Amino acid sequence: MFPPVRPAQPGKQRDAFFDNAKYLAIVLVAVGHAWEPLKGDSRILEAAYTVVYSFHMPAFIVISGFFSRSFDMRPDRVRRLVTGVAVPYVLFESAYVVFERTVGGDSGMEFSLLDPWYLTWFLCALFVWRLCTPALRTLRRPLLFSLGVAMLASVTPSIGDDLDLQRVLQFLPYFVLGLCMRPEHFQRVRTRAVRIASVPVFAAALAVGWWAVPRMNTAWFYHRDAAQELGAPWWAGPVMVLAMFGCSLLLTACFFAWVPRRNMWFTALGAGTLYGYLLHGFVVKGADHAGWFEHAWLHGPLGEVLVSVIAAAVVTVLCTKPVQRVFRFAMEPRMAWAFKPEPAATTGAPAGERQPQERDQDRERREKVLA
Repeated sequence: MFPPVRPAQPGKQRDAFFDNAKYLAIVLVAVGHAWEPLKGDSRILEAAYTVVYSFHMPAFIVISGFFSRSFDMRPDRVRRLVTGVAVPYVLFESAYVVFERTVGGDSGMEFSLLDPWYLTWFLCALFVWRLCTPALRTLRRPLLFSLGVAMLASVTPSIGDDLDLQRVLQFLPYFVLGLCMRPEHFQRVRTRAVRIASVPVFAAALAVGWWAVPRMNTAWFYHRDAAQELGAPWWAGPVMVLAMFGCSLLLTACFFAWVPRRNMWFTALGAGTLYGYLLHGFVVKGADHAGWFEHAWLHGPLGEVLVSVIAAAVVTVLCTKPVQRVFRFAMEPRMAWAFKPEPAATTGAPAGERQPQERDQDRERREKVLA
């Protein structure tokens, strides 16, 4: 789930693995959000919710970091960052405020671009992470640096809520890990041995999740608060950052192991995950405001299964091409009027000046076509 990629040019080929991973992860995100109003009545459901929340956003963020490796301050990439991340953030932050004021009845909700609401925090975080990418890639040990930043953030409640900086900093190690990864790293978890090993790992995770439900505050999985704000001693922050980083990476690797490598019926939907991510929030919140989750029969096993299926179906529809065409103005605005024309495209720059850009494009194409 990161800004949609422009349609592939002749000679380019998308890797089905990453599109499949993005689609399956966005389904888990939507299902997890649909579970929130129900999980308090079922220890099993809350255990499953805990396990899902431990890896679905880390998986997204690792992939986002992987595809941000070539980001620099080149004008065309900055332009895509603005149109594919900053503009959707402004539009959907505004849309959610209007939605909550009208549908949710929260007339006192204030509009502030400094206070991301609900789902929009990811766009804010991605914008900050990508701006920091050139600096992060100059470090000798960027992953250790990012873990140190995350641990410091976990003991600093004074950071406040502006730009959801707690999440930006505590999720930073997953983005940096993606920056450090190469295609062969993903191939290592896409083996039969890892797939087999992932079954008992997930089973153990569910068992631990069931045990931890009454003993652990699930807010740790959101990475939006310092340890003191969760009623824990300050030293618990760094410990939890490291422990959850290890657990999240283990489950993320198990998740990647089960992602199909070939083209599936849902592979094409992977290019529309940003649409599904930002739009499904209106559906979930709308259903909650309408009181649909209050029906008693939904709080039983069959109701929980039904809610999961409906959530998966809804987000699948929201990732489809027709929905993308309707909302492309908000997700992928061209905004040619706002930017200077590219010199190579408008002035016919000499071949020698175009060669570095062409080499970057060739390298990106090779990286996206994995063996």
